[in-house]
Amino acid sequence: MSRGFVKEDDQEEVPFVAPRADLPEGVTNYVTQIGMDALLSENENLIAERDNLEITNENEKRIATNHINAKLQLLNNRILSAKIVDLTTQPQDEVRFGALVSLKIGKDKKLQHYQIVGVDEADISKGKISFISPIARLLTDKKVGDTVVLKLAKEDRTFEVMNIEYPQ
Repeated sequence: MSRGFVKEDDQEEVPFVAPRADLPEGVTNYVTQIGMDALLSENENLIAERDNLEITNENEKRIATNHINAKLQLLNNRILSAKIVDLTTQPQDEVRFGALVSLKIGKDKKLQHYQIVGVDEADISKGKISFISPIARLLTDKKVGDTVVLKLAKEDRTFEVMNIEYPQ
């Protein structure tokens, strides 16, 4: 039937799905094994959520299902493009993907600890920064004792690499 014969009230709203963490075009989607496990777990949870919807109104159920399916499509694209990095093969004395880096920032005596991870794993509240972030890019290939400077709008921030580890 032509859309011209459908009442306005019957038209369903297209669900908005927030995009996943930004991964620039052409950049490899590196992940740690923990990151891949989290993506696969998220996939299982979304499938279970979709399969167990307890909505009796068919229209609402269709909208909820479409929303979950859209999230699954974005997630599955990310999973399919993921490249797991084996942290045991990284040069243990250099900052690379997966490194847990202890940093002295400026004159602060307290060390800050950050792990360089994939874009979907990044969570600053857990000390995990994306490998495409400015600080991660500056730190890549550095060794203990090296210093880098991050130029900010109002100041320059100095980071000194104090320790490098690769969690297993």
